[in-house]
Amino acid sequence: MEVKPTTNWFRPVVPVERPLMVRPRIAILARFAESTSATRYAAIVTARRLADAVWAAGGEPLTMIAAAGPAGTDWAERLRGIDGVLMPGGADVNPSAYGQSIASEHVYDVDDLADDADISLVRYALSAGIPVLAICRGLQITNVALGGTLIQHMDAPHQHHVAPVTLDSHADELGLTSATLEASCYHHQMIDTVAPGLEVIGRSAEGYVEAVKIDAPAWAFGVQWHPEDNYDTNRPQAELFERFVAEAARAR
Repeated sequence: MEVKPTTNWFRPVVPVERPLMVRPRIAILARFAESTSATRYAAIVTARRLADAVWAAGGEPLTMIAAAGPAGTDWAERLRGIDGVLMPGGADVNPSAYGQSIASEHVYDVDDLADDADISLVRYALSAGIPVLAICRGLQITNVALGGTLIQHMDAPHQHHVAPVTLDSHADELGLTSATLEASCYHHQMIDTVAPGLEVIGRSAEGYVEAVKIDAPAWAFGVQWHPEDNYDTNRPQAELFERFVAEAARAR
């Protein structure tokens, strides 16, 4: 008897191809902490609001450890697949990095390994054409890395200090719809001698350096305040992160 083939009722589902939206990978150099409640012991940390701000802007925040030795500073290798570098806030820079001795009792938590890692990373990223956003200590260490100096302790520290800052120029390059921002500051050190290659584009009411454009092949800026503090309530802060992430995506 002839057997007729049955109708194959199963048809494989062919997936619909959609464009893959890959978040730009943003490297954030970790800061050292003596202890945290989650780890019980010494830890490497990234401020949660900073990572949240990068994520909200469309980036993928990745924490990288500061490590000693040639492997630790082989940034060409370590930054493979990285699209942007964010130099975050943190503890004080050791004055020896800019040719001075500690002259204030307020200088705290200096760590030469952290300084060396920061300086080597920012120099490499800028020279390699990787977009860079430097925040608070990140701005200070960039100034030091390029040959500038810091004031070790301000007469009137900007700690828990919120005030408007108006940029004199380059607001459009920062992606800002307004040149005036509500800057949330927490620092007791600041730029003294401005390094070659830094263009001051914004100052506080007292005249302190608050924002710079960094001479580099790629998009590179630094701010003294913490835009992550109020990125979700002050639109220009979010715009700053969004432009940084967009520049990182463009440079990929």
